[in-house]
Amino acid sequence: MSKITTIIDIGSNSMRMVVLEKSSRFAFSLINETKSRVKISEGCYENGGNLQEIPMQRAYEALKSFLNISKALNSRKILCVATSALRDAPNSKVFLSRVKKDLGLNIKVIDGEKEAYYGGVATSNLLHDDEFVTVDIGGGSTEFCFVQNKKIVKTISLDVGTVRLRELYFNKNDVKGAEKYILESLKKVLNSGIKIPQKVVGIGGSIRFLSKLIMQRNEYPLDMIHAFTYNAKNEKKLFSDILNTNSNEELEALGVKKDRFDTIKEGTFIFKTIIDALNVSQVVTSGVGVREGVYLTDLLRNQNHRFPNNFNISVKSLLDRFELNQKQSTYLGKNARAIFEVLKPLHKLDDSFIPLLVVASKLHSIGTKLNFYKSNDNAFDFILNGLNYDFQHTSRVTVAYILKFSKKSLPKEVDILKYKELLPSLEKLQWLSFMQALNLGINIDFSSPKVKYELVERKLKLDLENSSFMVNSHIEKLELPNGIEIEIL
Repeated sequence: MSKITTIIDIGSNSMRMVVLEKSSRFAFSLINETKSRVKISEGCYENGGNLQEIPMQRAYEALKSFLNISKALNSRKILCVATSALRDAPNSKVFLSRVKKDLGLNIKVIDGEKEAYYGGVATSNLLHDDEFVTVDIGGGSTEFCFVQNKKIVKTISLDVGTVRLRELYFNKNDVKGAEKYILESLKKVLNSGIKIPQKVVGIGGSIRFLSKLIMQRNEYPLDMIHAFTYNAKNEKKLFSDILNTNSNEELEALGVKKDRFDTIKEGTFIFKTIIDALNVSQVVTSGVGVREGVYLTDLLRNQNHRFPNNFNISVKSLLDRFELNQKQSTYLGKNARAIFEVLKPLHKLDDSFIPLLVVASKLHSIGTKLNFYKSNDNAFDFILNGLNYDFQHTSRVTVAYILKFSKKSLPKEVDILKYKELLPSLEKLQWLSFMQALNLGINIDFSSPKVKYELVERKLKLDLENSSFMVNSHIEKLELPNGIEIEIL
């Protein structure tokens, strides 16, 4: 696969592009994301599904700009897919032929089930959940993908979308007709024979924007939409507030941006109707969707569209770009696990914290690579935003704090106030930070020493191969949690 690949998704309402750069066999990072609300389906549902000339021209001009960006970034491969508006339009060949002739771009029009499948590939690989149903609300259709044990078991597409419902029902003030249409369409999901999970993974602009509003209203501390999770029943008032507005001014007062005025009520109406019908309790917001699914399907074509077991895309991508020394990272990861295990009688932490400590140990050099001075603060800020995929928000913030307080002092209550709701208790965080600091201290001279650990009551005895003054003096200065003692043999 090409090192730099461009993925373009032509939706009914928006056209989106991502440019992704491979750093190793399965690892990649995002280097560009561009969106244009060309509304290619505007007016089509009132005209027998036919694409109208002005929207087609907007889409054509946007594609030219997208291709300019792709070329400037040295992309060697372009994959372009189109969804509901083009697959429904009787005159879609007019647009497809013009783009092929003038721009040299082949657009692949995909059916609804393939669109749902791409969403499932993206979320099952890039979210930390293994059983859910995706709901991808677009301008012309809504897709569902059922995932069990991280495997896709069923895909369904419905002709329910924000632009479609606006033109067929909302512009005519026929809300009852819209609800009846959605519920009738949902029978295909409810009668599919698949158990409906209690967790919905939401894809698409409307759902993501609803999540942003919820985050703002609840003063959520982490400004990161991907993997944001909330209880759907707790947010019914917001949904009702949006649906009860009668003007753009009222929408703006709720925090809705101008570019969402034309679709947010329809998107909210569709999503609320689906949540109620499926009796969903939890919503996980996905920052990835069809574009990433297209990319991963190509990248993992010999892997059944799945990353290998125990592979984490975020960690591998960061190591590819910021690792100072692979041998040191491997050593620190293994030593972190050993320290955790020997101290388990004292810290009493659940084993779920082991991978977080290991990840923090492997990624400790990020801050140094960004800027040697204040490296721990650099790592903290970067991890909050850079540990994108396959991590819950709680895990991401915990790793960032382990990295931030991995020197001599332990975190205090005042240090965790901003992100307290996403962190373990202060005592647990102090133990994690101490273990990270001890791990780095043992290897402060990069000698990767063999260590024998022994815990006698509250005293940790360290038998270090080739012990040095530098290592010993550093460890002696560490702030210790809960009265633990350290003896270097």
